[in-house]
Amino acid sequence: MNGPAAVTTTVKKKKWKVVILLVGGIVLLCIAGFFIYVSIYYHADTTAWEALPSDNDVTVTEQDGALIFAPQEPRAGFIFYPGGKVEYQAYSPLLHTLAKEGILCIAVKMPFNLAVFNPTAADGWQERYPAIQRWYIGGHSLGGSMAAVYASQHSQQLEGLILLAAYSAEDLSQSGLRVLSVYGSEDGVLNREKYQAHLSHLPADYQELVIQGGCHAWFGSYGRQEGDGEPTISPEEQRRQTVQFIRSAISQASHTQA
Repeated sequence: MNGPAAVTTTVKKKKWKVVILLVGGIVLLCIAGFFIYVSIYYHADTTAWEALPSDNDVTVTEQDGALIFAPQEPRAGFIFYPGGKVEYQAYSPLLHTLAKEGILCIAVKMPFNLAVFNPTAADGWQERYPAIQRWYIGGHSLGGSMAAVYASQHSQQLEGLILLAAYSAEDLSQSGLRVLSVYGSEDGVLNREKYQAHLSHLPADYQELVIQGGCHAWFGSYGRQEGDGEPTISPEEQRRQTVQFIRSAISQASHTQA
């Protein structure tokens, strides 16, 4: 085929090739950008790794992409979602200490260290420990928000939700869950406006506790976090208060049921 029609067809083919190449290039750039983004994350520090070995009170094991901190006689279970772009091992000091209080703790590993890619990571863990009757779910920052999503869909199987520097975008006001919300007064990462706006999503009897001098990163053990405030207490003190608050909330629930 010759003439103007043939020229027009050739031009259209060239345009489509250009479009395909442009779209392909954009897709490749997006993929490369994503992998660069997720490759930069907060690593567990020395304190976190030191909390991983078992001791006389707590047995630590790794099962199916999760760290299990098991006391000898657990009275409750706690499934924990790590913060965004934070290694799940970074929460070993907090969860090991909680386990010493009789709480079986399960820290689940998230794809790319982002809980948004697996909000149902808590599935199946309760069935593995049928002797434990009372279960809580929670997490830090993004992990806490994703734990709230799970809690909204499984409220009948859970006792409560524990939010560390996090808020629930899901409406849990009629869920019947016991909710504990904890954050540091110097937290520079938590969006306070969104936090306040979403408090109405929690049950009316939720507990809110502010750790004076605490920051965003001290719930884990991975060093300072970009954008965080300046803490006036040590990581150990923030961890001690957090454990005390969680233990108290679970004990209160136990006494109420009894």
